[in-house]
Amino acid sequence: MNAPLSNAALLEKDHQHLIHPLHHTSGHANGRVWVKGEGSYLFDADGNRFIDGLSCLWNVSAGHGREELADAAAKQMREMAFCSSYAGGSNRPAIELAERLAPICYSQINNFYFTSGGGESTDSNIKLARFYWKAKGKPEKTKVIARVWGYHGVTLAAMCATGIQSYWPMFEPRIPGFSHIPSPDPYHYPMPADGSSQGIAAANELEKEILKQGPETVSMFIAEPVQGAGGVIPAQDDYFKRIREICDQYEVLLVADEVITGFGRTGKMFALDHYGVQPDLVQFAKSITSGSVPLGGIGISDEIAETVTASKTPWMHAYTYSGHPTTCAVALATLDIIEKEDLPGQAATNGEAMLQKLHAALDDHPHVGNVRGQGMMHGIEIVKDKGTKEWFEPGFGLGGKLTKALMARGLYTRVRSEVICNAPH
Repeated sequence: MNAPLSNAALLEKDHQHLIHPLHHTSGHANGRVWVKGEGSYLFDADGNRFIDGLSCLWNVSAGHGREELADAAAKQMREMAFCSSYAGGSNRPAIELAERLAPICYSQINNFYFTSGGGESTDSNIKLARFYWKAKGKPEKTKVIARVWGYHGVTLAAMCATGIQSYWPMFEPRIPGFSHIPSPDPYHYPMPADGSSQGIAAANELEKEILKQGPETVSMFIAEPVQGAGGVIPAQDDYFKRIREICDQYEVLLVADEVITGFGRTGKMFALDHYGVQPDLVQFAKSITSGSVPLGGIGISDEIAETVTASKTPWMHAYTYSGHPTTCAVALATLDIIEKEDLPGQAATNGEAMLQKLHAALDDHPHVGNVRGQGMMHGIEIVKDKGTKEWFEPGFGLGGKLTKALMARGLYTRVRSEVICNAPH
């Protein structure tokens, strides 16, 4: 029997045949080929063990190697791996999953449409919002407002909503009708000179943008309860209540992007519950299957669902794998784990303990500007000057240096240039 190929040998084959997400030749030159996952650890082809500091991509929330999920997939695949869920067809796992999500999601959300991941979920909500406003006799309401540092995926429409500029240049021009307001980032958003609430001032940026675009043209505002890939940025306590008021005032749908925060990552099953706010639409993915198979979806408020079902015009939006029976079966098994092991409760307790340890260890470091987080999501922002909050110059290559240093110490995670992101199992 031939010996398993080394990391270097496998990586050479990789270079010859694979194009990766966020592909960049130099960034992949010393990549790792992962061959095993176990609990909170990943192992490469040379047998080196690394702490999986970001649950891969914020999604392996129940840990690697969960046999329950493999068993659920195998059982369903033996019975019926796939069938179409287009109108006129359905399957038990999809029906059971939608039924099970209703009581654990926001109280006004009881209908669900399934996708293969977060980007598809963003596109689905953008299209659903357009459909809804057309059905309500307001077809001019098509514009989308999002936030700087917001991440909503990189399909074409989702990329236009994403407020991280590095994702744009090679794919311009973007679709018209997308705009961005400043992040509420408590570390960087300016404190009002009159001493009033920073959170209210940041939320009022939405009202300014709606008025600039014209309220009659704005369809939806999309926001992550905690901005994830943009640097783990929790909002102020009063931010989202004011956002909800503004959306109601100007007839703008509030879309909660809970692709990262959904299913317990922040200490609540869904993260807007921290703020006592309900969205009109919610989108999810990642932790619903603990990353084991691709599945995402959107949750739809009762009023919007009633409008869709009452329309004489079909909602001509479809994915081949929507309501995939195998992925839905795995999601049901994942929900069993989330509830049985109280992953939201664990995230709340362990996340706060970890945050306090990070503060104790790093707050006095001369280049750590801010340590922040909510639940099992943390961000450590590195600055050149703590007094001015100035970042290192782009040419310094801080992100690459941080990633290399962390890997050398056995921690595999992602870095947003100057922010180390932390979201372990």
